[in-house]
Amino acid sequence: MTTQKTLALTAVFAISGLTTTHAEDFEANDSIFDNVTLKNVSIVGTKVNKHNLTPSSVSTVGSYQIQTNQIGNIEDLSSQLPNIFIPEYGSRQTTPIIMRGIYSKVKGTAVGYYVDGMPHFELSAFNTDMLDVKAIEVFRGPQGTLYGRNTIGGVINVYNYTPFDYQGTKVRLRYGNYNTVKAQASHYALLNEQLGLNLSGYYEHSDGYFKNITLGKKADKLNAGGGRVALHYKPTEKWMMRLSSSLDYLNQGGYAYSVYKPEIDSLGDISYNRPSGYKRLISGTGFTANYTSDKWSLNSQTSFQYIRDDQEVDQDFTAKDTYFVTNGIRHNVISEEVTLKSEHENKFQWVVGTFLFSQWGTQNQGTDYLTKGYEQRSLYDTSLRGAALFAQGSYNLVGGLSATIGLRLDHEYNSMDYARTQLNHEDNTKQPVGEPFVESLKFTELIPRFGLQYAFGNRNMVFGNITKGYKGGGFNATIPTDEDRTYDSEYNWNYEIGTKLASEDGSFSAEATLFYIDWKNQHVNQTVPGLGNVVSNAGHSNSKGVELSINYRPTTALTIQANYGYTYAKFLDYKKSETVDYSGNIVPMVPRNTFAVNVNYCIREVGALDAITISAGVNGVGKLYWIEDNAVCQHMYVLPNARIEMKKGVFCLAFWGKNLSNTKYHSYYFVSSAKYAQKGTPITVGTELTINF
Repeated sequence: MTTQKTLALTAVFAISGLTTTHAEDFEANDSIFDNVTLKNVSIVGTKVNKHNLTPSSVSTVGSYQIQTNQIGNIEDLSSQLPNIFIPEYGSRQTTPIIMRGIYSKVKGTAVGYYVDGMPHFELSAFNTDMLDVKAIEVFRGPQGTLYGRNTIGGVINVYNYTPFDYQGTKVRLRYGNYNTVKAQASHYALLNEQLGLNLSGYYEHSDGYFKNITLGKKADKLNAGGGRVALHYKPTEKWMMRLSSSLDYLNQGGYAYSVYKPEIDSLGDISYNRPSGYKRLISGTGFTANYTSDKWSLNSQTSFQYIRDDQEVDQDFTAKDTYFVTNGIRHNVISEEVTLKSEHENKFQWVVGTFLFSQWGTQNQGTDYLTKGYEQRSLYDTSLRGAALFAQGSYNLVGGLSATIGLRLDHEYNSMDYARTQLNHEDNTKQPVGEPFVESLKFTELIPRFGLQYAFGNRNMVFGNITKGYKGGGFNATIPTDEDRTYDSEYNWNYEIGTKLASEDGSFSAEATLFYIDWKNQHVNQTVPGLGNVVSNAGHSNSKGVELSINYRPTTALTIQANYGYTYAKFLDYKKSETVDYSGNIVPMVPRNTFAVNVNYCIREVGALDAITISAGVNGVGKLYWIEDNAVCQHMYVLPNARIEMKKGVFCLAFWGKNLSNTKYHSYYFVSSAKYAQKGTPITVGTELTINF
């Protein structure tokens, strides 16, 4: 523990965050793509002006960092950037992203997630394979003015390569202990000067880490696969269009929970008697059209996503037959966003836009009360529609001083058609449970933003922001009582000040930010035994902290990156019932500290090899409390990682390891019919071969 505390205190740096980055900056030291000459292709999003005067707390992770830091999916970002924690537990149906202490476990997300501008509204669609990602852009703090609903914690933008960035074929084969296999292949081609095509696909398998002793097999076996095809059309220098389609399938075992006795810190064996798991199919299609002139640009993003979820859970998590839950969800989303923004270098920069979406689906949730001889099944038809108008302007007041004002008008209409029935096993009769209902909710919100930025030198600035975040209310999928039928909207105000500094030659950059978030009507989740999760509202919470970061490249061969984030989030007013008051308690699942230190050293022309790259780092998380009563916590833990890769021509061979100290920690804890926990991922090692031609 002494070593971990020392690491936590010394790791007060982070990956540099720049609001404007170009593709060639990411590829300067990429051992896979460094033999390719890239064009100056900007990955700046459609909501950031070319001459950026808007202050933001943002970090960008390039493809070199993605590769050397072994980021293969969204969970691998956890603690890599300040105050970001993504726990890995249960199944990929739920991937909560905790950012600055703000998060949502179920019913929508608190952090927006976009892939090439295509929004992902559901947590179940977050954790998919990252195929040939060019860059990941993370905005910390509420982003409601430009991104709207469900971004009260921040926004993650993922950018993929295009045939105009890179042409060639890449094959990657990966193997590790626990019989972990991953194969990826991609092809990028220019069919002519105006038309490009890319194809990519992957397959992933793992035998699983944790054994269910009752069933005699691994609880968390995984098989997944998918692919993407995209056409890129550039008829003129001013026009760019993209039509893309992706498919992702997952068949995952679960859940690796076992009875936990916190008073003696004893975690039992995984021992439930009914096979449990999660199957998911995601299909997404998007069309983007962008026109850019010397003074302005117009972007249209149309997308459709279909998600099919099927879940089976032995929800007593014991060898006894008590509860067994099945949950089938069919989910559809179609959205359209149009943005118009300035591209000139004038003192006034602006962006305006509109966003429309329609989300509909069905859910069939059943609980078999095995000891009672009956099953209850709930059927839901849900519909959610929304529209928004937004505008933001930044004006250079004098010298390096700029001011930003933005406003969004957001409206949602939410409806549910609900019925619950009971099937008696003995006589196979069916009867209604409670009264069915058809109900609707409406939410309208104004979401402003205010900011100041002072730039000095070529790459230095100080900034301040006041931003609002908003997440609409809705209907619960689990309804123990009529009072639990709905929950209200939540919203927060974020106040932050920060600075970004960089050397003239670009070898050093740093960022520091202080923030305070005032959080009203926070959505909190409660697990009801045999039923599921119920969302309610806490009265008033806050979150405050600091983010420090640095990126240092003393030589062309050596890169040092590190980060540190501190968050203190607590309930100011949360009376759960007449007898239970959590006011003053720490908000659960929010680590007090997150940090990472990564060192990469590349040696060129070593014997017969073109290059050897050695990467080593540590990630740290903790302390965090698991539930609202703060009775059980996870103390700080540190996970060391390493990777060494050797490159020769089109071949790159790597050896890697994660959690090399085999640190023991819990990735999740909850209370239902008993107290349960899941172990964290143990030491994993393996090898990887990449062929790029």
